[in-house]
Amino acid sequence: MLSPHSPNQNHVLAALPAAEFERLALHLELVPMPLGEILYGPGEQLQYAYFPTTAIVSLHYVMESGASAETAGVGNEGVVGISLFMGGDTTPSSAVVQTAGHGYRLQERLLKEEFNRGGLMQRLLLRYTQALVTQMFQTAACNRHHSIEQQLCRWLLLTLDRLPSNELIMTQELIASMLGVRREGITDAAGNLQRAGFILSRRGHITVLARSGLETRACECYAVVKKELGRLLSDVQYRQGIPVVVQ
Repeated sequence: MLSPHSPNQNHVLAALPAAEFERLALHLELVPMPLGEILYGPGEQLQYAYFPTTAIVSLHYVMESGASAETAGVGNEGVVGISLFMGGDTTPSSAVVQTAGHGYRLQERLLKEEFNRGGLMQRLLLRYTQALVTQMFQTAACNRHHSIEQQLCRWLLLTLDRLPSNELIMTQELIASMLGVRREGITDAAGNLQRAGFILSRRGHITVLARSGLETRACECYAVVKKELGRLLSDVQYRQGIPVVVQ
């Protein structure tokens, strides 16, 4: 039987041509990513880059008081640890697993070596970084100018894009923490969406019943983030059914 896990479940790894992928394949380590695991904290020296496959990681900025808010999410479309190849090695943010699953990790030395070769891996990582920065900018604007219900719809849609099903294992308290709002605000917003027939919310689970309904309630931020990622990867072709970026 085929293994349920494959590096090709991650879009960055899947987009590598055979020669570049084979150089890394033996060094990619499959790791479980349980809910709440901290991949790195503020100021920590990163030892690995993480390529999620079925997990989703939340990037947080943590205040001196201990309060935090999500600046972006990373799923099977990307990589956690961009500071490794951007030259910083550390970051003031933290990375926490928000949806349990698996991913592959690669030692920082090997990632830097592959990036410095100047091949497709380098260009792909830089494109992904641009898309991630767009997500961060849009999140900041969304949190300032849009309602909690709009923010919740944006967050649900972005999370849904990274999952194989329409069910999220997630408490309203955790969503409130990631959005940097009060839990009561999330409870009210989720209640509105449930009464509209768009979601079914029960303790620790949210099932999306009508994605199109969430899209009508979401602000433009979701579409902006999705469009930018699609634009940057618009020249992706396929290697045995797996995307490969054109040179």
